[in-house]
Amino acid sequence: MITRNTIQKQLVLEAICALKNHPTVDEVYKYIAEKYPGISKGTVYRNINTLVNAGIIVRVSCPAGPDRFDHMLQKHYHASCRQCGCFMDVPLEYHCHLDSLVSDLTGYKIDSHDIVFNGLCADCKKKLQDSGTIKKD
Repeated sequence: MITRNTIQKQLVLEAICALKNHPTVDEVYKYIAEKYPGISKGTVYRNINTLVNAGIIVRVSCPAGPDRFDHMLQKHYHASCRQCGCFMDVPLEYHCHLDSLVSDLTGYKIDSHDIVFNGLCADCKKKLQDSGTIKKD
């Protein structure tokens, strides 16, 4: 199915690329609404789904929070801070052998996998260590 390249779709894509933090739909909406207050959240949702379905962006499902969206299409891992919500790429090679390993163990036909590491970012860890809330490593 061919989709039109609309101004709204371009605004959504530009917002996701500009934010660079794997934004949620709400973050994309707020970013665009600052410049274009007439845009609706429904328009943002529809265009994000269109971009995901077209393979232009990737949906990163987060069980502990809202889905996030990534403009980097190559397979990679992410880390999420439970304190401040920071969400970032992990500079680790994607391990495609895990797909066949899980397939062998479960009988599933595995297409790919997503891993989000959860914990504390370096800044939050330091703040908590300085406050004595957690021990230093």
